[in-house]
Amino acid sequence: MALRFLFVDFNAYFASVEQQMRPELRGKPVVVAPMMTDSTCAIAASYEAKRFGIKTGTGIREAKALCRELIVVEARHHEYIDYHHRLVEAVESCVPVHSVLSIDEMACTLTGSQQQREKAVALAKQVKETIYKRVGMELRSSIGIGPNLFLSKTASDMQKPNGLVVIEEQDLPDCLYRLELEDLTGVGPRMKRRLERYDIHTVQQLCTANKTLLRNVWGGIEGERMYAKLRGEEVYTPPTQRSTVGHSHVLPPKLRTEDSAFEVLNRLVQKAGMRLRSYGYRAGGLGVHVQYMNGPYWSEAMTFDYTHETPRFLQALAMLWSHKPRIAARPLRVGIALFELKKEEYCTPSLFDVEKKPLALNGAIDKLNKRFGKNTIYFSGGHEARDAAPVRIAFTHIPDEIEQTA
Repeated sequence: MALRFLFVDFNAYFASVEQQMRPELRGKPVVVAPMMTDSTCAIAASYEAKRFGIKTGTGIREAKALCRELIVVEARHHEYIDYHHRLVEAVESCVPVHSVLSIDEMACTLTGSQQQREKAVALAKQVKETIYKRVGMELRSSIGIGPNLFLSKTASDMQKPNGLVVIEEQDLPDCLYRLELEDLTGVGPRMKRRLERYDIHTVQQLCTANKTLLRNVWGGIEGERMYAKLRGEEVYTPPTQRSTVGHSHVLPPKLRTEDSAFEVLNRLVQKAGMRLRSYGYRAGGLGVHVQYMNGPYWSEAMTFDYTHETPRFLQALAMLWSHKPRIAARPLRVGIALFELKKEEYCTPSLFDVEKKPLALNGAIDKLNKRFGKNTIYFSGGHEARDAAPVRIAFTHIPDEIEQTA
């Protein structure tokens, strides 16, 4: 069985970029936070910080208690996106990039003699050296090599930081037995509980389970795919259908009021509307949620005729907000989601459709913001929050040009 994939996983990515850009941070415990307040949490931690038990999701107040020398820096997402593109170019100069899975992960295809172990390992070392020379010494990576994408990604997680692990057919399945179930892609907390209901508690038990059992656990074809992936087989995975377009934002202390929360929601709706149009979708519903300090939570949603018009989304937001009960707490986090998505070409226009003029308006707004930058023109309801909710990076999603200007 040939080695078909080389998987690159950048270690402590956001923190590593900060250490590359700021030499004074190198070798020191660093965490990256969405904003400079102790009430938020770390979205990345350097390996120096991880030695103190600090990790992604650790509260900043707790992190400071764990490490007195901790340095907290505010996230600079545009820089992380820029470095991401530079890293893709560096890797691609050595080996074709098959797919970018997240801001800090990419998979590469091996062909011909590259599929031999010695050549694959030499290529992995070349990738690391090219990254050091073209992007920076702080951008360390762990590389996994395997017969399929699943096992190459698994291998990249088996030795960190700066690791290099090869999984070949003769290594299977024994090399996987030391892993925990949740170390495997596709096994999250819920799936782990389902596996345990079928008396599968270890990776060894998972590897020895038959195809029929795994199909029952996963409730369908995904179980058979897991069976094949664990054995090094190449598995076709159909593309996923986009189901929502949304944004959320942790409010900085000065915006933790009801009025400010609504204005930030207004801003988030405008951003989501611009993204929705760029993807060629319409939405049939809007959901809104607010997380309050010390526990209270409010959420509501409504459906409507399929549209991609921002004014209609803002009308729905106002209607939902008008029905929100008064809550005796300060809002901490807000979010919106456009759902019931359908591609433009599958939407049947209403006989009473009067959207043509609004369509032209929204198109003009999108073009102006794309050409001249974010907030060149916007709907006034989000005026006070126009600088709130800047571009954020989810690890599984790299913001495109539209998102960076919305």
